[in-house]
Amino acid sequence: MIPTQEKKQKSLLDRFLDVIEYAGNKLPDPAILFLILMLATWVLSAMLAPIDFGEIDPRTGEELRVLNLLTGTQLAAFLSNMVNVFITFPPMGVVLVAMLGVGVAEHSGYINAGLKYLLNFTPQMLLTPILVLVAIVSHTAADAGYVLVIPLGGVIFYAAGRHPLAGIAAAFAGVSGGFSANFIPSGIDPLIQSFTQSAARIIDPTISLNPLNNWFFTGSSSIVVVAVAWFLTDRVIEPRLNKTAKVDEDMTDAPKMEEIGSKEKKAFWLASLVMILGLTGLVVWAYPLDSALRDADGEITSLAAPLMKSIVPLIFFLFWLPGLVYGFASGTYKEMKDAIASMSKAMGSMAHYIVMAFFCALFIDAFAKSNIGAMTALKGANFLESMNLPGQVTIVGIVFLTAFVNLLVGSASAKWALISPIFVPMLMQLGISPDLTQAAYRVGDSVSNIITPLLPYFPLVVVFCQRYVKSTGIGTLVSIMIPYSVVLLIVWTIFLLGYWAVGYPLGLQSSYEYIMVR
Repeated sequence: MIPTQEKKQKSLLDRFLDVIEYAGNKLPDPAILFLILMLATWVLSAMLAPIDFGEIDPRTGEELRVLNLLTGTQLAAFLSNMVNVFITFPPMGVVLVAMLGVGVAEHSGYINAGLKYLLNFTPQMLLTPILVLVAIVSHTAADAGYVLVIPLGGVIFYAAGRHPLAGIAAAFAGVSGGFSANFIPSGIDPLIQSFTQSAARIIDPTISLNPLNNWFFTGSSSIVVVAVAWFLTDRVIEPRLNKTAKVDEDMTDAPKMEEIGSKEKKAFWLASLVMILGLTGLVVWAYPLDSALRDADGEITSLAAPLMKSIVPLIFFLFWLPGLVYGFASGTYKEMKDAIASMSKAMGSMAHYIVMAFFCALFIDAFAKSNIGAMTALKGANFLESMNLPGQVTIVGIVFLTAFVNLLVGSASAKWALISPIFVPMLMQLGISPDLTQAAYRVGDSVSNIITPLLPYFPLVVVFCQRYVKSTGIGTLVSIMIPYSVVLLIVWTIFLLGYWAVGYPLGLQSSYEYIMVR
């Protein structure tokens, strides 16, 4: 009788999420699921390849066709490129190298000690917003947030006596769901702007856009993302997790809140001094305009700058060295082989992820080569254009279409390269600036990141969750992240429209009306 009463007390949202979680977790193991998806892509590509969709690829100017992956040539290419596709899978090197350094810092006790200090002066009620804010800022360091901030979210919440999956969810919402919300410029800004400017020059060959043409909007959007993630984590996600996702009891490596001894305190501050000196040396090295860490134009945040390409090695050294110092100073390590054992232990915890990444890499590569996602994006953009809706409605349509297409085409730049030549000129003719069109795209591109298994880091987040709740599957993670995705989609879109209506500037040298630019 009691279970029936509990069932009746569940809200509509809880019942909906329970269905999503149940259905999702009935799917095969993620590795097998990616294999099935790859085979389905092969079959679908063979069925669609003979059809002439009449689309021109704006990236090449040539006809866009679905590529049949079941031909002898393509199957031979699949076999010959399989190893290369796996070893060049973007998250692989990022995750494994970073985890080697973080593993030493974690197993030596350095991260544990740091968390205890953090929790001693951070009010529990502010733990969630601070975590989300740090996650948002981590965008500046490329993909560092996925391998550093998201797992630490679980560790921090667990150490504070809260549900660790809620911490992982909040960090994931900030890192990925709030991908376009950041008050610190990053390499994605000029990358997206370059496609917007190229598309705008279809109408106006002389137009020039500032790389920070969305900076004011993305900066203020940080407040929106923090507020949404804070409310959902504390009021919706964590209460539900406390009822449905019991943390495993064999958490021998989890941080505990015992008092830090005097020896550990000295070791922590010594290790932290090493980290501070390392960061200071990095700043001194990067500061001169002719620094080797800058690109040819003297920029330090561009994707071509050696500093931005070195983020993962820097994470390794900035955690590995302090971890070593703490380990030897505190007595955790007696000799170097103890540190090597920590690195081996960190790699051991990534074994399941490596297996998932193998099949995930093959699926994403096959889906990209098939052009099915690209065709879907173009068809959706052309349909939206053909509806000839008012500018405001079209802006909303761009947000929602991008959020949907993002489930099929993960790369932010690849999607925008496909659809910007349609949307930017179309809205310029309605008097809407390219900056606003780009802002709408960036909102849609962010909100569905956290619910698509096509995100290369999605399997990694599942692995992070399994550290605390071994039964976690894709369905569990999707059901946790759906409220963030849906609420961010609605609230962020309303914020964009309000921002536009009030007339605040989007960024440097940006305007809301194209006629003002002209």
